[in-house]
Parts: sequence; C-alpha cells; structure tokens
Amino acid sequence: MTNDSPRPANQRTVRSGDFDIAVFEYGDPAADTVVLVHGWPDTHHLWDRVIPLLSERFHVVAYDTRGHGESTRTQRTDDFRLDELARDFYAVIDTVSPDRPVHVLAHDWGSVQVWEAVCEPRATERVASFTSVSGPNLDHLSAWVRDRLSRPTLRNVWQPVTQLASSAYTFFFMTPGLPRATFNAIGTEKLWQRAVSIMNDTPAANVKLGSTFRRDMVDGLLIYRANIVARMLSPRERRTEVPVQLIVAGRDVAVRPAGYDDSGKWTDRLWRRDVPAGHWMPFSHPELLATATTELIDALDGAGVARGLARAEVGSTRREFEHKLVVITGGGSGIGRETALAFARLGADVVVSDVNEIAAKATAELIAAEGGVAHSYPLDVSNEDAVRAHADTVIAAHGVPDVLVNNAGVGQAGGFLDTPSEEFDRVLRINLGGVVNGCRAFGAAMADRGLGGHIVNLSSMAAYSPQRDMAAYATSKSAVFMFSDCLRAELADRGISVSTVCPGIVHTNIVATTRISGVSADEEAAAQQKFDKLYERRGYTPDRVAAQIVKAVRTGRDIVPVTPESWVQYRLNRLAPGAVRFAARRMKLV
Repeated sequence: MTNDSPRPANQRTVRSGDFDIAVFEYGDPAADTVVLVHGWPDTHHLWDRVIPLLSERFHVVAYDTRGHGESTRTQRTDDFRLDELARDFYAVIDTVSPDRPVHVLAHDWGSVQVWEAVCEPRATERVASFTSVSGPNLDHLSAWVRDRLSRPTLRNVWQPVTQLASSAYTFFFMTPGLPRATFNAIGTEKLWQRAVSIMNDTPAANVKLGSTFRRDMVDGLLIYRANIVARMLSPRERRTEVPVQLIVAGRDVAVRPAGYDDSGKWTDRLWRRDVPAGHWMPFSHPELLATATTELIDALDGAGVARGLARAEVGSTRREFEHKLVVITGGGSGIGRETALAFARLGADVVVSDVNEIAAKATAELIAAEGGVAHSYPLDVSNEDAVRAHADTVIAAHGVPDVLVNNAGVGQAGGFLDTPSEEFDRVLRINLGGVVNGCRAFGAAMADRGLGGHIVNLSSMAAYSPQRDMAAYATSKSAVFMFSDCLRAELADRGISVSTVCPGIVHTNIVATTRISGVSADEEAAAQQKFDKLYERRGYTPDRVAAQIVKAVRTGRDIVPVTPESWVQYRLNRLAPGAVRFAARRMKLV
C-alpha cells in the first residue's frame, strides 16, 4: 500500500462466482454510495487522491477488479470478459448497498466494464448515475468507426485512422508472450510513475500504485485479448437508461475525443466535459473528478444544476456563453462596460468590477435591464491584496470564471523627464500590475479547476508604437503584451488560452481623464479636450472592441490588433522596426 493512502473504514471480501473481490469502504455507510472502479494496470489505489474528496460526504466504495491487487488472480483469458467483470460489479454493489442504487465513477477499463454493466436491464434500478473517465463502450466505439467509414469523407476517414493509431499499442498487448516478457523486464514502478507523470503533466508522486503493481501490469493484460477483437468485429446494440457523464481527456493517448461523439445515440441523458488533460485524470485532476461526480449526483437529487454541469449537457439548446461566468475588471465604462454587455447578451453571467463602485453598479443594472445576470464589485486592481480578496469572494459566490477580461487601465502622457516617479509607478501598478494581479488570483483557480478557460488582457497599439511623451503608458502596455506571451506559453498545457487585445484610437473616457505631466492644469485640460474630440471624430466606438474580444474568446486568437491603424502598425513594427523608431523621434504628442 502507498504510504499516504486513505485508511478504509471497512474492508471486506465479496464473492463473485469463483472469485473473491477485495472491497474497501470509506465514509459514512448511511450516506449515498459512490463506487469507484479502476482499469489497467491499476488497483483501488488509483483513487487515493479522489477518495478523501468524496468520503466527507458519501459512502465511498473502491474495489480491486479480478486479477488485480488483493482480489483473486487468474491466468484464464475468458475470466476477463466484460460480462464476467460486470457480474463482479453487481456482486459488489449488491453487497455494499443492497437497498439503494449507487453512483459510479470509473476510469479506463473500469469504465469499459461499467459501460457493460449499465447496459444491462437491471441497471436502471441499481445504478443512479455513471461518470465515465477515459473509457468508452467498445460496442459504441466499433459502431462509431463503422458509421464514419460508411460515409468516407476526409474527416470521417481521418478520425477512425487517428483512433487506430492511438490504439496501436493494444495489438502488441494482445500478442502471446511478448508483452508479458517485456513488462516483466522493464515494468518497474519508478519507470511507470515517470511515464504517467509526463503524459499527464503531474508530479510522479501523484501517481499512486499498489504493492502488487508489477503483477497487476502483467496479469491484467489478458483483458485486452478477452474483449477488443470480439467487440470491434461484432458490435452489439447497447443502450442504457442510466444518466451518463463523460469526462473526455483531450490528450488521451488511448481514446481520441471524437470516439465519444455518438454517445448520445445510446443514452437517454448525457453530459460531456472535455478536459485538457491526459489519460490518468484520477492522478492529475482528482478535484475535477470529485466535483463533476458530486454535481451530477446533486442535480439528479434535485439540489440544483451547477453551471459546469448545465453547460455539459448534450442536446440542450442554449446561447453561446450561457452557463459561463465572465469576470471583467474596469467594467464601469468604455470597453469594459461594452464587453460586459456583449457577453451578457450571449447568455453569460457577468461579474464587473471598477474602482468607481457607482459605475460598476450602473453596468450591472444595464445588463439586468436587458434580462441578463450581472454582479458588481468595487475594486482597485493595483492592490494585490484587494484583488485576491475579490477573487475569493467571486469564486465563493459565483464559481471559477470561464473567461477573465483584465481591462482596467489608465492613460498617461508627458515627457519622461517631466513625469514624476510616483506617477510612472502609478501607471505601472494599474496597467501592468492590475493584469498580473488578476491573472494570479483568478488564473490559479482556473488552472486548478482543470476545465480550461480564456484570459483576455487589454494591451494597446502603444505596446508596439514607440513615441515621445508616452513612456509610462507605452511601457506598461508593452509589458502587458510580453507578459501575455509568457502566460500563454505557461498555461497552454492547462487548456487556458490567452488573448492580447490591442485597441488603437477608440473613443472612451480614458482620453478625457489622462494625466499629462510637465504642463499646467489649464494646458492639461485643453489637451484632454483636444484629444477627446479627435478620438470622437475617429468614430471607433468601444462596442466594436467588445465584439473583437468576444470573437477572440470564441476563436482562441492570440494577438488581436483591433482598429485598422493598430493592425497596420503591428505589422509595420514587425517588418520595418527602424522606420517606426525613426518616426517616433520626429513626432511630438504633447
């Protein structure tokens, strides 16, 4: 047993035909029962990181499937047929929860065998829900392949071919003798932990193995020979009335996500969550699996439907961003307000914050007047502690955001030598620090949740447009640009996209409130009025920027120059940076 494995409250042996099945129970036996079923080459220790998250509320039952762990060993291929494994499953649940149906969370071959079980007639009375992780119904997968190849478009041929490539290892596993000899020679715990940690981007210490791992790896190979060829050559019509939730790993080395696309044909109620993760999510995403399972149980019990589960329901009609949460800073006016309105009109729940609390409330009221859902908060984004507290409040009240828009910012102009250090620092704290604070506070929660997401950081055309009298502002926005590039690379493996939006000359109140260093108050007011009218005559309004932000989230764009001049300047700076610097030396803004 691994050193930090949760201790079972009860351990028993369940008899299934000629096999003794080792069963481990956790939590309150009087609570609803959640049964955990592992695949190859694991044992019940696969769930060591999930069990503590579920056992505080549920009666959690994990067991070693036949041929694994502390259950009876066998060298007979027929003993690993899916109907035999399904019989074991029913023997376990009839013992641990004889009077009430159980909920099931299963992974890999554990999921494959539970698919077999829930397609049996008695499943409706004995299984309340089934959350399937990285394990398809083999009959459904075979039917999907046949359907695609019967309609040979490029896409319909490519998808089964890529699935065949992903499953090529199974042919090796089914050859007599060779895989057993190979794994006996090199199938060490350390090597396996390292391989799984790389494939799942999780520390090797998270890969929990039992003391029988090396025997399990070799003996369990018979499950491939017992089932794959038979099911792929002769698929059966297999339906279930049990509510099913699919957790689909986008980077699964065994089953491609497209292989689940027809699952709705075989189930009455289906939810699907696509996760940017590898095959062994019980090791890398235990919180996600526990949360997803709990949300489905709660919904079926009538306790309300969580936003993530509602979004995952297959076949339901909804607006593009319905059941999604969008958090926007600087949402009291201008681009922030229009972005909030745009997402709300597409169905999103919106959280707007602004240093001006009255302005933030006004935005929320506008959204409510249009029938949307919005919540407003006062926030100074330059204050890291305040942003962290804001994130804690939002997540506790509304959940983890699906989209974060770091929009809050201020303008500043004037010669560098005329700009006091405290003014320069103020601009950096708001324009750059606000973005960093928002990404740190909300981005961490998005990454931990494991469902991906999108971050939008408002930079500027000034980020790649050097000019006199704009040192503080341009520096802050250029730093946002590079920070976003770095963040994009860092969060890509978590499925979180980062868009850098660079508006050009857009008429917002930022111009009228821009501080100008090195001039008198009257001269500052005159310059503010002058440039405000110039931007107004330009005629590019904030709602058009908001439309580009929504499009960036929709399409996953990285760099988004918005206005025509921003687009031209972005490319000119890349093609002829010397010319851009030459022009900057000869143009004076203030």
